[in-house]
Amino acid sequence: MSSPVHVDNLAVAGRMATISVSSTMKVAADADKMRREGVDVVDFGAGEPDFPTPDNIKNAAIDALSKNFTKYTPAGGTQELKQAVCERHKADYGTSYTPAECVITVGGKHAIFGIMQAVINAGDEVIIPVPYWVTYKDVVNYAGGTCVFVETDEANGFNLTAEMIEAAITPKTKLVIINSPSNPSGAVLPREEFERIFAVTSKRNIWLMTDECYCRFLYDSEPFSIASMPGAKETVIVAGSLSKTYAMTGWRIGFALGPKPVIDAMMKLQSHSTSNPTSIAQKAAVEALRGQQGSIDVMLAAYKERRRFVIDRLRQIPGVTLAEPQGAFYAYPDISVAFGKKGINSSMDFCERLLAEAHVAVVPGEAFGTSKHIRISYATSMHEIERGLDRIHNFIVALG
Repeated sequence: MSSPVHVDNLAVAGRMATISVSSTMKVAADADKMRREGVDVVDFGAGEPDFPTPDNIKNAAIDALSKNFTKYTPAGGTQELKQAVCERHKADYGTSYTPAECVITVGGKHAIFGIMQAVINAGDEVIIPVPYWVTYKDVVNYAGGTCVFVETDEANGFNLTAEMIEAAITPKTKLVIINSPSNPSGAVLPREEFERIFAVTSKRNIWLMTDECYCRFLYDSEPFSIASMPGAKETVIVAGSLSKTYAMTGWRIGFALGPKPVIDAMMKLQSHSTSNPTSIAQKAAVEALRGQQGSIDVMLAAYKERRRFVIDRLRQIPGVTLAEPQGAFYAYPDISVAFGKKGINSSMDFCERLLAEAHVAVVPGEAFGTSKHIRISYATSMHEIERGLDRIHNFIVALG
């Protein structure tokens, strides 16, 4: 009889302890579970447009199916789609990328994961402004890097400056992450400040990753990419996505633009992990990028209306404060007025109680590196926004 295998040999790999379950995905799962149990839940958790994918994009996918475009493509995406990405980025932002400097990924999150794996070595430092999107910290940790957090101030609209970045740089700094408009705060980095940050990073030969997921959803400024600056192609890496811009979250198409050695490294990794993004979704993405762009303006107009209502309504809640979002479709209010009341001592406590008692799903600020906030996604109907904010107001008032 053979000896039993020692339990340590069956343990999960230690590197898995460096990452956590996505808080936004957990909120979505908890809300979905309650809905399946018959509870009337207002869901402000998901960062997902409530608009349908435009018909021209869906029809392109149907056409791809009818023509049996259902086989493998190159691991890094089709040449046609890479060209379309480069053309669209040039038209929108004035850049000059070629297909050799582009990789198509399985969503924007996959692009960011690939970038970190391609450029971060063990011990490298990555500067991340706070609040930050939940995934940044985990993918840096998984790559063996060290997160260096730069705190921003709600009183100043979560504004980031080149001086703040420069103060955080050490000899170990390898990369700076900028997400503008920001998820979760909706803060937009002014073009002039973005250029100053680029001057700091390029002078020191530090990678600058610009996450452009929400770049087309700006309320008071024009879309801009730091990759359009002279010399930017040497040290700037763009992470992009079609998910929010074209209401294509489930299609899972993202991309990265950057120096060819970085793109080649990402494609090498992709060839042994996901291989190519779905062939049919790639055809749909070509139409999204090359077809009519009017759906973006329709969504932006709706988000602008909702944003105004959300700002005004949140400021009616006693003790709640809010830095006005300038882009994306999130509000990030400070709800610490509820702390110390009826067992609520953190935004995590607040969110759990809000879901259980008021049946509203929001994401706790701890997921984004702050302790006093919640993230509210207003990518949902005005009817749901009104119902949800009424419930949050009543919940806070009832705490006393």
